[in-house]
Amino acid sequence: MKKSEKVLSVGFLYDDSLDRPDGVSQYVKTVGAWLNSQGHKVIYLVGETTMTQWAGSPVYSLSKNLTVKFNGNLVNTPLPASKKLISSVLDRHDFDVIHVQMPYSPFMAQKVINLVNPHTAVIGTFHIYPAGALARVGSRLLRLVYRGSLKKFRGVLSVSPPAAKFAKQFFAADSELSSNVVELKKYQKAKKSGQKNHVVFLGRLVQRKGCGELLRAFKLLIKTVPEAKLTIAGDGPQRNKLESFVKNNHLESSVTFQGFINEHNKPKLLGSAAIACFPSLGGESFGIVLIEAMAAGAGVVIGGNNPGYTSVLGERPKTLFDPKKTAQFAKTLEKFLTDGQLADGIHTWQNELVRKYDIETVGPSLVEVYKRAIAKQNRSRHN
Repeated sequence: MKKSEKVLSVGFLYDDSLDRPDGVSQYVKTVGAWLNSQGHKVIYLVGETTMTQWAGSPVYSLSKNLTVKFNGNLVNTPLPASKKLISSVLDRHDFDVIHVQMPYSPFMAQKVINLVNPHTAVIGTFHIYPAGALARVGSRLLRLVYRGSLKKFRGVLSVSPPAAKFAKQFFAADSELSSNVVELKKYQKAKKSGQKNHVVFLGRLVQRKGCGELLRAFKLLIKTVPEAKLTIAGDGPQRNKLESFVKNNHLESSVTFQGFINEHNKPKLLGSAAIACFPSLGGESFGIVLIEAMAAGAGVVIGGNNPGYTSVLGERPKTLFDPKKTAQFAKTLEKFLTDGQLADGIHTWQNELVRKYDIETVGPSLVEVYKRAIAKQNRSRHN
């Protein structure tokens, strides 16, 4: 940050926990840490979280959380937060901007939005694309509950075209595209150890993420590429079922379950992949794990043909597939393991593509969004 630039006080408002490694949490922590490194003041206002600071900035847990199933995943939703606690935090910090992760809960984030100081600009970022009728119904109900709080926003962003479509369709919100982010230098520091014929899956072991479909395709793959190996990293309610499939189909020598992988070890794992494979069945607004795998130097990164993943990989359709078409899925894996020219071409493209998601590229544009929102808020106060 130049000496002449104003130091901004930015509050990140997120109903869920920062302890979780999901995409929204990663976005908040990556953007927040970068802003802090640029000299801005960052505060995290979040749901139930064990950490008390992140990257040198304070973390305030404003509510207890309840785990529920939403959008094909398990999420933490806040229980009613204390108005007194919220007010004390807002009084302690003179925020220029509150950056809300959307959609948000009426039990915590909406309370904060309604209590912010008149000079504080509120902006939001939409992160989700609904998977199934229940998620769509829930989103419509949220819009009714929000009532006047949406009118306080001085800017709305979406991480992808599908997220922007969701914002418009369900919340009548026009949004500006501002992509998900990755700290490229962190991943580039990881030691690369690409392994031939190594397929890597990283994600929560729930049905929506498609690991079961991957195992069925891998069962066919090893008939033509018997030396292929599959590493499954992550945990979740489907793990026992997936491990039983491996055992029942005698795949134990080819498939390894690593369980939960922490952030420190993630780059090395993804960088070891000849193919980083993410066969999600839907409900993805973007797919931050795709750009993490690219940043780590995976050979090629491929994904299920859903709107979110297509927004990242769509320029090269060969990197997209239907996870439910097992034979075609297996052929896609085989092609990328055996066609070196194809794999090298995709790798080169993805090495360039990931640069546009680097926080060093996206961060300055976010600061400009904040400044425009502050100016709008100032004008509204004087009209």
